[in-house]
Amino acid sequence: MAGSAAAAANLEDVPSLDLMSELLRRLKCSDKPDKRLILIGPPGSGKGTQSPIIKDEHCLCHLATGDMLRAAVAAKTPLGIKAKEAMEKGELVSDDLVVGIIDEAMKKPSCQKGFILDGFPRTVVQAQKLDDMLQKQGSKIDKVLNFAIDDAILEERITGRWIHPSSGRTYHTKFAPPKAPGVDDVTGEPLIQRKDDTAAVLKSRLEAFHKQTEPVIDYYKKKGAVAELHAEKPPKEVTTEVKKVLSS
Repeated sequence: MAGSAAAAANLEDVPSLDLMSELLRRLKCSDKPDKRLILIGPPGSGKGTQSPIIKDEHCLCHLATGDMLRAAVAAKTPLGIKAKEAMEKGELVSDDLVVGIIDEAMKKPSCQKGFILDGFPRTVVQAQKLDDMLQKQGSKIDKVLNFAIDDAILEERITGRWIHPSSGRTYHTKFAPPKAPGVDDVTGEPLIQRKDDTAAVLKSRLEAFHKQTEPVIDYYKKKGAVAELHAEKPPKEVTTEVKKVLSS
């Protein structure tokens, strides 16, 4: 009861416009079908671009396991305390703990219509544990969106990215080059490449992705849940593909 009283007091401080727009959003969402989705794809495949669009269109919550772990640790939930102990010992947080944190997060009002899981499951064991947890609740994963893209295209996409550090302006040697090579259009200052955007880093991340995560795609294929996307296409075309897949 104390919790609901505190929540009510907090609502008094929320501007009317925000309250109204949230109410309208919930009304609009009320007749949307529930969807539980997993997004799988290598770094640079466009999951981060499509995820907010899917989230808004289908009234889902976005569950990024890294963010959720940090939030659980910060909120000192029982699972968060256990996760912090593991991290402090330099251990990996156990699959059961992560699934437990997803289970907790799914109970939030924003997850009422379902969720988008990104960054999990990375292994078949994690997928099985997730399925077991969902089964206990009488639900299951509806669709796994596989952002399929050729490694060579990814390498071109990622290693061509250059950034102007102070403004965050981004360029691409092939798709959006600066007016003069290696310098920012506005300030003329030198551009840098992020540490993660080099060919060597990408190669090791892709190797890990193929080794660990491809079996997860096969696991969900057997269940008939996988939808293949052509992630090498321009973002707008990928959005159209996603819409088609999720309306069926």
